[in-house]
Order: sequence, then structure tokens, then C-alpha cells
Amino acid sequence: MATRTKIKLDPLRIDGHEVGRVLITGASAGIGAELAREFARNGHQLTLVARRRAKLAALAAELEREHYVEVRTIVQDLAKPTGPAAVVKAAQADGPIGILVNNAGVIDVGPFAASRTDALVNLVNLNVRAVTELTSLVLPGMVERGFGRILNVASLAAFQSVPSMAAYAASKAYVLALTEALSEELKGSGVTATALCPGITDTDMASEIQAGSAAAAKLPKQFVSDPADVAAEAYKALMAGRVILVPGVPNQITAAWAQVTPHWLTRYITGFVARRTDLLQKP
Repeated sequence: MATRTKIKLDPLRIDGHEVGRVLITGASAGIGAELAREFARNGHQLTLVARRRAKLAALAAELEREHYVEVRTIVQDLAKPTGPAAVVKAAQADGPIGILVNNAGVIDVGPFAASRTDALVNLVNLNVRAVTELTSLVLPGMVERGFGRILNVASLAAFQSVPSMAAYAASKAYVLALTEALSEELKGSGVTATALCPGITDTDMASEIQAGSAAAAKLPKQFVSDPADVAAEAYKALMAGRVILVPGVPNQITAAWAQVTPHWLTRYITGFVARRTDLLQKP
């Protein structure tokens, strides 16, 4: 279901192009909510998608009150087969989507063999299939209009295999690879694709990791990013058309190391660390 507001403002234009609405998935908390705040601060009209109706409604009211932007909310589970198409259809009822933010995602922590099959399938449906379907449905219209921005939220985990988060890291590697390929396909079209690859960020997902691992819970605060800071950097990178953003110097060093180190060595080190901590223990 969706809700509408009565606020009507002149459409935002960038380089002579009408931007259209910003569609943000996974917008009820964490990086998604902070991205919504960042876009609202910059005058964009928003369509926010998540499963939690009350949180979406509270965020929409906040953004309308503080930034006087039009906000529509859509309550939908994007892991369901009909979810992505239903969201796009509902969002486009208010006009073209000029910016797509694929932020919704889930994580699975622990040994792959101990994970529930339905949880792994749900992860792939949300982290991979929904991102692919939403992008496929929205991108042709952007190309036709000659303007568009796509922000795919990947992860620092996309740069390497991560024992104890095997399916999650693999799904984010897909998101990163998809984004890089699209960035080349779209050159000269007026549409860009950006991959946001944050490290551990102070969100519900980070809390889930730390709840399942005493070692992760002891991670120094300076290694945990603030979601508002991540969102601010992501907005600038997206609007500038950057292909990859890794926020934070420690994360940038890790990403660079993973890209120049032989896969076998990276795999050995990450596996060794996982075995020496409690990350690979059965729940």
C-alpha cells in the first residue's frame, strides 16, 4: 500500500533536466533513512520503500516537516516475486523515476552449512534479484529521457570472499560487478551508476553482526562508520557520477589491499580470521 501527501512543488532540475522522483528502497532505517534525509535536504521529491509502515510514516512526516518536500511511502517486501514490479508501478504513478537507490538488503552471519535454506534464498531474492529487476524496470526510462542516477548499495565485503558471510559477500560482489558494467554501458547517455561500498556502519545490520559475534562486538568505534556521514558522501558521489565510493580511510585501505592481493592469500587470511574468532561457530 502507498500513501500520498498534498505538498506540490516545482520539479527539481539538474543541468536542464527534470530530475523526477527519487525511489529509495530499504528506507525505514540505517543508511536508507539517512539517504532519504540527504536527498530531502537537497530538495528532491521522494518515494520511500520498506516493510515497516510505522517507521516509514514517521520518516516521511519528518522530511515533509523539516524540508518541505513531497514524500510518498510504499510498504512492500521486495523479496517477494511481485514486489519490485509493484513498487515501480506505484512509484511511477507520480511521475518518472529519475534516481533509483537500491539500498534494501539483508545479511546472514555464520557457517553456510548451518544457515536456513529459506533465509539464504530470501537473501538472494532481495540482495540480487530485486536490485536487478528494479534497475531493469527503471533504467530504460532514464536512458530515454537522457538523465538518471542509480545508486546501488554494495559493501566492503564485495571486494573479497568473507567466510561466515559467504552468501552476503557474494551477493554484494554481484551488485558491485553489475554497477561497474552498467557504468560503462551508460557512458554518454546522461545516466550514471554508482556503487556505494561501506564498511561496518552503525545500523541494525551491524548490530546483527555484533550480536552474533563477540569479536565483532569489540570492534573499536573508529572502525564503525556513522550512517549520516556515509549518506552525505554517497549523495555527492552519486550526483557527480562516480562509479565506486568506499567511505572512510580504513575501508579504502582494505578495499585497495583486497584488489592487489592474490585471491588465494585473501581467502586464506579471511578464513584464518574467521576460524580464530567465533564467526564460524554454529549458533
